Amino acid sequence: MAHFDSRSLIPIAFCLIGILGSTDCAHYEARPITAPAVLQAIEARSLTSNEMRDHLQAARSVAEWPPAFWDLRMLTLAAFQYHPDLAVARAVSKSAVAAITTAGERPNPSLTTGPGYNSTSDSSVVSPWIFDIGLGLTIETAGKRGYQIAQAKELSAASRLNIATVAWQVRGRVRESLLALFAARRRGGLLARQEELQSTLASLVERQWTAGAISRFELSRARAALIETQIAQKDTARAEAEARVSLAAALGVTPEAIDEVTLSFGDLERIPPDLTESEARRQALLNRPDVLGTLMEYAASQSALQLAVARQYPDLNLGPGYQLDQGDSKWSLSLGGLLSIFHRNRGPIAEAEAKRAEAAARFTGVQSRAIEQIEQASVASRAARDKVAAVDELLSNRQEQLRTIESQHRAGEVSRLDVVSAELDFARVELARLEALLNFHAAIGLTEDAMQSPADLAAWLPDPMPVPSPSPTPPSNTTGLR
Repeated sequence: MAHFDSRSLIPIAFCLIGILGSTDCAHYEARPITAPAVLQAIEARSLTSNEMRDHLQAARSVAEWPPAFWDLRMLTLAAFQYHPDLAVARAVSKSAVAAITTAGERPNPSLTTGPGYNSTSDSSVVSPWIFDIGLGLTIETAGKRGYQIAQAKELSAASRLNIATVAWQVRGRVRESLLALFAARRRGGLLARQEELQSTLASLVERQWTAGAISRFELSRARAALIETQIAQKDTARAEAEARVSLAAALGVTPEAIDEVTLSFGDLERIPPDLTESEARRQALLNRPDVLGTLMEYAASQSALQLAVARQYPDLNLGPGYQLDQGDSKWSLSLGGLLSIFHRNRGPIAEAEAKRAEAAARFTGVQSRAIEQIEQASVASRAARDKVAAVDELLSNRQEQLRTIESQHRAGEVSRLDVVSAELDFARVELARLEALLNFHAAIGLTEDAMQSPADLAAWLPDPMPVPSPSPTPPSNTTGLR
């Protein structure tokens, strides 16, 4: 009588395990980085490169290349391409997206096998070898995998909104640096004109002092005013150099890249339409990425709590098995699971409840800060707008006075010194008007930061900010289980 040798199944079982283990495997790919290589890549960045051209054309921001001028919008989009903070935020978001795949993966089955040997059997009659193979299957219960997927998706949405938050922070730094550069250049031009007038005034005053018409004190005062203006010009030159470096850092390029393009300050020279406090508050509370992001984090905490509650119920382990026992085929089926005797996941449930309360408090805090920022920015914006209007009225008045004095000078009624003094007074008011304009745009910056969107949104359409995902229902109850 022929007997089946179970030893022949052993290599077959190991081959099966090898085939199952090698199916659709990922492979490691090394991507080393070095500090010199990264530095070289940063230094090679250019605002006029083909890479930047493709990026801006994809954003529908350029009709011709290279553009004649670079305004705030184009510089912001350039920063979106190069700034390292956004690269980090995008990488974090990719990790969160990958976590959705992890959350949705079903537990892999387990395969066990091994030979046995019956030393008391008569090997001449039947084979003493025993072959076992068992398959372990985990059956998830209480919808755990669904809660895991929901939590991962909500955290992924929060990470995408964080990209928008970081993008706005990058835009804010670009605007602040561009405003500083605009201020330094415009202030330098006005101070140069003021220095020219004060130099002329000092010469005229010196002639009068030589003629004995005025005291030496008046001459010293004219010379001191000239020196003060010259010192202010040196400070302005330093401020311009610092602003150039800050703008390059805000864009993620070297300062040399700034020199390749012609900057436009048109957005900073005009006064945008007034935005009411209610409009700003609505924009901030309904569309601020960080507000929506914390709301998604709250939704994720809800899913985490549901998952913790579901884990009170153990998963089932199904174990079909086969045994070839000395020529006899034997089948078995086992069903098992953890016994919730010592605890019913109360600790993790309590932690998840606390995390949900923490997320709700964080959401409330972000909203409260947004409201506070809107109110402070609205007060500063109104005051700055009123000051610009007042200085404009004063400037108009000084301009009219200057025209009158120039007419009187042509008629021989006043001296050249009177004309220069009037011109110098007008130049000082021009400088005051610039300072008022800068204060106004600083206040507008506070409003935009509070809303996390441009004050003149129509001028920015299509909006370069990522479109936020729909938000879940705001938290209304932070205690108890649902």
